[in-house]
This record gives sequence, C-alpha cells and structure tokens, in this order.
Amino acid sequence: MGVELESYSFPPPHPFTAERYKLFKEKLEDSKVNFIKIAPEKADVETILLFHEPEHVELVRKLSSIGEGYLDTGDTPAYKGIFEASRYVVGTTVKLCNLILKDELDHAFNPVGGLHHASKARSAGFCVFNDVCIAIEKLREEGISRFLYVDIDDHHGDGVFYSYEYNPDIYILDVHEDGRFQYPGTGFEHERGKGKAEGTKVNIPLAPGAGDEMIGKIVEEIEKIAELSNPEFIILQAGADSLINDMLGKLRFT
Repeated sequence: MGVELESYSFPPPHPFTAERYKLFKEKLEDSKVNFIKIAPEKADVETILLFHEPEHVELVRKLSSIGEGYLDTGDTPAYKGIFEASRYVVGTTVKLCNLILKDELDHAFNPVGGLHHASKARSAGFCVFNDVCIAIEKLREEGISRFLYVDIDDHHGDGVFYSYEYNPDIYILDVHEDGRFQYPGTGFEHERGKGKAEGTKVNIPLAPGAGDEMIGKIVEEIEKIAELSNPEFIILQAGADSLINDMLGKLRFT
C-alpha cells in the first residue's frame, strides 16, 4: 500500500475520496492481521488498451490534463492527475495478479481496486478504468482461461458482468442491492449469461436493508458456482459499501 493509491480521490464533496482508503489503512495497521505491503505500480497504456477503447483512454488523458469536466454523465468528475491515479489502481491490481500467477503470493488485495462499473468505452459510477477486466485480459494473455469473479459490492458490477456476458469461461456471482432501488439499475436474477455462457452467471439482488441473514444463501451459491466453474483464478470484488451504515448503500452486512 502506498500514497500513489491515495491519488485516486475525487474532489470533495464527492463521496469517493482518499479518506475511505486512509481509514481502511489505519484500521488494518492497528489490527492484528499479518500482511505484506507491496509497492503500487503504474500500468502502461498498452495494458489498459487490453480492455478499453483507445478513444476512452484518450478522453481520460485529455480531461486529466485540463482538470475539469466529467468522464461520464455526472458521477465521475475529472481532476488534474486522474489519468495517472487511475493507472496506479490498474497497475497495482495487475501486479498483484502477476505475483499470484508466479506463486510468489497465494492471495492479494488492492484496497482501491475493483472499479467494476467502467465499460470498454466509458467511465461510470466513480470508476475510470476497469482494473478487474484489464487484469482478466492480462491473465488470459498469460494462459489463464477459467475464472470465477465474485462481487459483493452494494452495486451490481455491470462493467464486468456485461463485458463477459457471452464468455462461458468467466463465471460470475454478483451479490448486490436490487437494481430497482440502486445504481446502476441492473443485475436481475434472470440474467444468467447469454449464448454459450448461459448458466455461467448468477445475480443475487437483495432488498434494501438485507444483511447477515442472507450469508447462508450467498455462501451456498458461491460453493455451487465454484464447483461448477473449476476456476484457475478467483477474483473477489469486496466493496465495503455493502456494510451496515455505509452511506453509499442500504445493505446491512456486518
């Protein structure tokens, strides 16, 4: 963990600032959890282009240099340096995946990663570049083919889900607040993948106020999809906004 990740911070009063990361880091360092700090790394543009369209990357670069405007319809403001900050988030996720692939680590966590709303051609929902999808594409280059992606963020991970909706080798289980009540308004139970990928995707939309009483069902579904997918690589998007009292969501997990 390092100060580079703190630079992914939208100007106040935006709800996604570096304060969330700093609070997490303080709690972790005060805890009795044993962990190894890994230095953040900046992704090169070629890596980002494994998933994103060149026009989108260029727009982020341009607005980052100007320091104003929006990267989407109003949730994701540009600020000076957002291009470099986003590259650090992506680069760190990719670096950690590579270390796991080389058996130097058996698991790793990027506390600013999991920017699951960005699609190939646009930013969305505070997410500039989708580090999850970029990491998947990088791992596919390295020969990994079967993935399990589990997302427990309060919001549906639409950028990941719909990017791989037709891919039968990427299994997805997404637990989130029901799209009828929460951004981005997607992720319904009938959406289970398309074409050859039908049945490889599972959405678990929860009513506002749902919490720990749902954990049994969620674990059961995770066990089912883990057995079905037989993954070579597992990615967990552990969005903290599904926790009780988080201001970004109405789920109540402890």
